[in-house]
Amino acid sequence: MPEKILISACLLGEPVRYNGTGLSLENTLLSEWKTAGILVPLCPEVAAGFQTPRPPAEIEAGQLGTDVFAGNGSIYENTGRDVSEQFRFGADLAVKTAIEAGCRFALLTDGSPSCGSSFIYSGHHDGQTRSGMGVVTAALRHHGVEVFAQHQIHELAEQLRR
Repeated sequence: MPEKILISACLLGEPVRYNGTGLSLENTLLSEWKTAGILVPLCPEVAAGFQTPRPPAEIEAGQLGTDVFAGNGSIYENTGRDVSEQFRFGADLAVKTAIEAGCRFALLTDGSPSCGSSFIYSGHHDGQTRSGMGVVTAALRHHGVEVFAQHQIHELAEQLRR
């Protein structure tokens, strides 16, 4: 049975990002995986009940997705509204989806307070980034799912070949 991959729905062009757009990842590997039926698309934010479009949200400065996952960190919209609980709920749904579908791997959108795996935004809503991961990535990794960013698709392909 081929390995399943949890994938950010926006990478398949679905208009689920905070600004109501998709983030299509055009790649031969992705096309092959889609044809093979091994992709499990999910937008954890939409699954958690966020509307599209929605105000941009960032993990509080000085905190990471691991903090939010542990209940010790916060995510705020640029309006000042604390949306931490809803993001944690989205992370729980992502883990549940991955486990039920048998996903050992995930291909997620870097930069997102949910799906970022190598960088997230500063927490100041100023367009600056910093190293770190989002709450969904933290939750998936905690449950043994290996997470890759969209720019690491070839590394993911290598892992699938092993």
